[in-house]
Amino acid sequence: MFKLAERMQKIPPYLFAELDAMKKKRIAEGAKVIDLGVGDPDLPTPRHIVEAMKKAVDKVERQKYPSYEGMYEFRQAVSEFYNRRKGVKLSPEREIIALIGSKEGIAHLPLAFVNPGDYVLIPDPGYPVYYASTIMAGGIPYQMPLREENNFLPKLDEIPSEIAKKAKIIFLNYPNNPTSAIATKEFIKEAIDFCIDNKIILAHDYAYGEICFDRYRAPSFLEFDNAFDVTIEFNSLSKTYNMTGWRIGFACGNEEILKGLLKVKTNVDSGVFEAVQEAGIAALRGDDEVIDEICRVYSERRDILVDGLNKIGLKAKKPKATFYVWCKVPMKSIEFVKKMLESAGIVATPGVGFGSFGEGYVRFALTKEKEIIKEAVERLEKFLGSN
Repeated sequence: MFKLAERMQKIPPYLFAELDAMKKKRIAEGAKVIDLGVGDPDLPTPRHIVEAMKKAVDKVERQKYPSYEGMYEFRQAVSEFYNRRKGVKLSPEREIIALIGSKEGIAHLPLAFVNPGDYVLIPDPGYPVYYASTIMAGGIPYQMPLREENNFLPKLDEIPSEIAKKAKIIFLNYPNNPTSAIATKEFIKEAIDFCIDNKIILAHDYAYGEICFDRYRAPSFLEFDNAFDVTIEFNSLSKTYNMTGWRIGFACGNEEILKGLLKVKTNVDSGVFEAVQEAGIAALRGDDEVIDEICRVYSERRDILVDGLNKIGLKAKKPKATFYVWCKVPMKSIEFVKKMLESAGIVATPGVGFGSFGEGYVRFALTKEKEIIKEAVERLEKFLGSN
């Protein structure tokens, strides 16, 4: 009776919703399912952040409409965080806005700058929201292959000049979801120059920027020369502080791009609940040992899973960042995931769900305790032995 708009029909079903339905079916059948699919941290939000939220909720002034751009003190805390962790100076007044999670900002950015028929350059495989938000804005997604032989970095010189000239935005994401790849300094400089030359907005999704291992530090794109000319960087407290359900993030960088995004936000939402912003302030101004401990936990889990996968015959490299392991599999990714769920009771994410160049891989999330990951490896060994 009610037909979806044509643009919505171009968007495939959201992958994680499909996986959730498959998982629920197996649980209803009595299976003990180990979910290494969606990247939702199992670790609790640090206690000092929770306590800050509790106190803030009682404040009458926090129970009113928030400002669209975010509380000044929250933006100031972001500025302090970037200065401390990245050596990047940001103006709280002009170069930072609060978001209802970074996903919200990413989804709204094309609405501010993309006209029907404009191109948006998106990584393949990549976070599905890049594609969906482009379609919803009337844009044309141009997929940039991320291949293992190029360390899952797009080859910008392969983008046809006529496409680059019609492109309004390029989405990049390092450390990368789903491949867990990292960007070299040379590539970041190349990307900034490419965007300056072609007058393209560089939208950097930096949600996993703090989840790093083995003394690696993932740079902000804003650390590089001329980055502020073209770059908006999306960041989130979700992964850094185990705050996925709190829905708070921020965008920072080029003032003109931020103004465009803010114009969309003023028309579609009413900002972030200020009690949550107070919790965010407590997080950003807290002891950085909290981040170090979270990374230590994921590093131990990474070693158990990757060593186990390679021992039983699957190929996976130890990532230097993110809490994902990108693993080659011996069949079509969706087929592998379905069989693994049916036979071993393990949920992972098929690579093809992130784009056609994700085929042949699955993504495992390190969001379960060590003992559970060990059990998952044991189940996988039996599963592979029976196929």
